[in-house]
Amino acid sequence: MIEIKDLQKTFKVNGKDFNALSDVSLSINDGDIYGIIGMSGAGKSTLVRCINMLERPTKGAVLINGRDMGSLSDAELRKIRRKVTMIFQSFNLLMQRTCLKNICFPLELAGVKKSEAKKRAAELLKIVGLPDKANAYPAQLSGGQQQRIAIARALATDPEVLLCDEATSALDPQTTHSILELIKDINKKMGITVIIITHQMSVVEEICNHVAILDGGHVVEEGLVSDVFSAPKSAAAKRLVFPDGSNNPVKNSGERRIRVVFNGAYAAGKPLITQMAIDKGIAANILAASTKILGDKVYGNMLLGLPDSDETLSSAKKYLTKIADVIVEEVTDDDYSISE
Repeated sequence: MIEIKDLQKTFKVNGKDFNALSDVSLSINDGDIYGIIGMSGAGKSTLVRCINMLERPTKGAVLINGRDMGSLSDAELRKIRRKVTMIFQSFNLLMQRTCLKNICFPLELAGVKKSEAKKRAAELLKIVGLPDKANAYPAQLSGGQQQRIAIARALATDPEVLLCDEATSALDPQTTHSILELIKDINKKMGITVIIITHQMSVVEEICNHVAILDGGHVVEEGLVSDVFSAPKSAAAKRLVFPDGSNNPVKNSGERRIRVVFNGAYAAGKPLITQMAIDKGIAANILAASTKILGDKVYGNMLLGLPDSDETLSSAKKYLTKIADVIVEEVTDDDYSISE
């Protein structure tokens, strides 16, 4: 288990203190795939570097299986980092080494015999789907293949935790999907705890079980991915779930806005908004929508504009929430305020 307690990281910027992280506390269970998401500058990469002590926190503690990482000597940290490995956006492969020798590198540092290291590297090449690339050099590989080699290298020392810092940000969508499938398979088969650092909501939705949202160095929201993304509460979460203002169009005069969240609601085939107009006489304007049907269930959200009337608002909420797994909330300008 990874426990992050009241973590703070302060840097000196132009002679002034800058808090990259403030009072961050998280608990990540063994075997979980945990996402940490936020916009650029939110503190994501600083947090992941504090987990393995590449950055020493200013205050607070990081405990891995009960061991306080901050209390370890440099020699002890080097040893434990074999069990807490990392992959990066830029792959960080050694260009002058073959793929096989890249994977062998951490084993060499750990003092593993050359023959054993080569055997382990060959096994890992099979696991990541590149058994024929042992003698290839990184420059001869695609970006997705290079990241697979980086994953194999990270697995060489039989880690318990895999840290992924924007590991798919440089890849196209199809390659991103294949890398995420590989990470999920590794998590399932090896039981490795995976921490995903990303600014891409789609990555968290595809692979993670739990998520924490960072904004300005603070954790502003956390929980199950399905809960946080179906009904985001913080302004930062709403900006991620509803990017580019797609669910925040210009408000018309005399209009109230509500968001209707479908979290597995039964799709009966009836046009819900049209039916509300027929049954209740409520003329709702669909301002934005992002929904999908999986099986016979609806997931996603819809933004509606209603006449500026408390009675109409109340009636619409009551009508819509009669449906199971539907959440309705009024949207105000404050929901999209940008934190300093």
